[in-house]
Amino acid sequence: MGVPGVFLACVLALPVAADEGMWLFNQFPKEQVKKSYNFEVTDRFLENLRLASLRIGPNAGSLVSPSGLILTDRATVADYAAKDGFYAATQAEELRCPGLEASVLVGLEDVTAQVKESAPAKETPKSVKAAAAAEKTSEAMERRNAAIARLEKTCTEKTGNTCTVVKLSSGERYDLYQYRTFSDLRLVFAPELAVATFGGDKAIFTYQRYELDIAFLRAYREGKPAQTPQFFKWSAEPLADNELLFVAGSPAATSRLDTSAQLIFYRDTSLPLTGRRLAERIKSLSRFVPKNDQQRRVAEQVFSSLGMAYKYDSGLLIGLNDERLLIRKTTFEKRLRNAVEHDPKLGTEAAKMWDDVAAAYKTWTPFEKPYQILENPAAAGSTLFRLARQVVRLSEERAKPSEQRLAEYRDAVLASTESALYAPAPIDEAVEISLLATYLEELKALGADAPIKAIFGSKTPQQAAEDFVHSSKLADTAERKRLAQSHAAVEASGDGMIRLARLLDEPARKLLKKHRETIDSLAASAAERIAQYRFRLFGPADYPDATSTPRVSYGVVKAYKDRTEAAVLAATTFGGLFHLAGDQPPYQLPQRWTAAKPDLNLVAPFDFVSTCDTSTGSSGSPTVNRKGELVGMVFDANLEALPSTFMYTDEVARAVHVSTQGIVEALRKVYQATALLKELGAAADGELRP
Repeated sequence: MGVPGVFLACVLALPVAADEGMWLFNQFPKEQVKKSYNFEVTDRFLENLRLASLRIGPNAGSLVSPSGLILTDRATVADYAAKDGFYAATQAEELRCPGLEASVLVGLEDVTAQVKESAPAKETPKSVKAAAAAEKTSEAMERRNAAIARLEKTCTEKTGNTCTVVKLSSGERYDLYQYRTFSDLRLVFAPELAVATFGGDKAIFTYQRYELDIAFLRAYREGKPAQTPQFFKWSAEPLADNELLFVAGSPAATSRLDTSAQLIFYRDTSLPLTGRRLAERIKSLSRFVPKNDQQRRVAEQVFSSLGMAYKYDSGLLIGLNDERLLIRKTTFEKRLRNAVEHDPKLGTEAAKMWDDVAAAYKTWTPFEKPYQILENPAAAGSTLFRLARQVVRLSEERAKPSEQRLAEYRDAVLASTESALYAPAPIDEAVEISLLATYLEELKALGADAPIKAIFGSKTPQQAAEDFVHSSKLADTAERKRLAQSHAAVEASGDGMIRLARLLDEPARKLLKKHRETIDSLAASAAERIAQYRFRLFGPADYPDATSTPRVSYGVVKAYKDRTEAAVLAATTFGGLFHLAGDQPPYQLPQRWTAAKPDLNLVAPFDFVSTCDTSTGSSGSPTVNRKGELVGMVFDANLEALPSTFMYTDEVARAVHVSTQGIVEALRKVYQATALLKELGAAADGELRP
């Protein structure tokens, strides 16, 4: 690979967290697991883990019987399950879920050679910049895309499966994935929403947790339950501390290739600003007094959304303020750069990439505040402003050639953009005025970067917000469609929110253009180059960033200490659930749970945590033990795990799982779901048999 052994050794010598990695199924670190846990991961073990795991929309699931029974999280079936729950005691009662699909990865093949041979380099460039330019010529990319299309088409015609070529490590590797799809899914069981989301929004990204966040579906083929010989048996053994576990899922994109300069920018500039802006909106809504139930529901929905965003932002910031994380990142970065500089095929010119990124973010920093206020996310929380901006931009962008449009208005995604724009949206004028007044206060304080006089005239932010909202008709879907179809109609419109969006569009677009020229293109290029460097250095010993494609991770059941040094137990119990329960939401249990309390085993495990490396998109992922038996299902992570999007740590970051033992206890004693228990392998007494 061209790197002197001493420098590669320096990079490899960096201590990493033992359980780190969202690994490809065909690139799993078997030797590492054997060395750390004295357990041999066989090909058969990985194959069953892959074939019994599912991707369901943005979430995950697992097959748990030979007759197509699926375990997933309740959010996956939210559109089909009533708040008071659902249980089909017979297959005839199972409820169809139109539009819901599940797919299993049935085959994967390394096709790097076939893709790259379609566009070979004519000569070896002298620099990384030249290499990137040569690689990305229009002709080479067209040949590569054509080769990918041929591979996908041939695979689909041959197998009847959905075939997709997955780009890994920024094009250093390509794999062909085959998915078998179940398009007829039916609801079997979902608990009451109150117990699936016990603790409400405040509980999300926290631990300890007490949520039965599960649902069961069944896959059908040609009107009959699907035959699924690969499935997970449920474990009959209690979980032990430090027990080795494996999680399979399709985690959403991570950003572990971001440089230390980027992390410092997030920590010192972008995240604090975002947090302050969200806090102002939350404060504004906390003072809001609804006049009716509809107003209350809309306000609560927006308040919940803003609160979630604030908590997520805070979790990232807490992690980035931990100097240990940044020290690890900086140390690794220096060693990687050192290795790159001493690679004769890369050299010091390639290593300057880190300097370029740092310089770009330093240049951009003064523009971040006006960029957030004018462009992204602009008037966060305001549905009317979001709709107005989309209408204004769609009406203008659709007249341009697709490749010249803003990304969200190009032909490939235009249908999805229009679908979101024309979907019914709950809007309350009083809520909108409250949020917009907060936004206009920000605009006024921004000063010269915004068209202040045209927006306000002699009005206060509150008065201007009232005028803009009261004069808008964008709550009407037909009006949105009419305006979006014609830029002339937009220009002639007297709609208040359209007028505001138009006034802000030019300065916002200028900042958007500057952001893309200064940050976006360079950050994307840096991520690609770092991925390529790492692939050259580590090859299969490294894992690529998550891309919402199937991965497998491993870890152990492990307690931890929170930021106050208080001990946090690894597992919660039914007793803890009832201790927290009260007579008001979100701590109010359904009546059947209260009635079942005398019969329940109050020391039975409910939820638990592990060091398994997960991210958003992992909810519903199966969790198995050394025997390949199901012991739990991922449904969240704690707040300390959020910075793992940038760098994994197993000190306090934890994945949160619902326990299969807790599921059986609830199905038997609360829901009396005899048929479901039998299919899962539970005996008449509710105990699982080995």
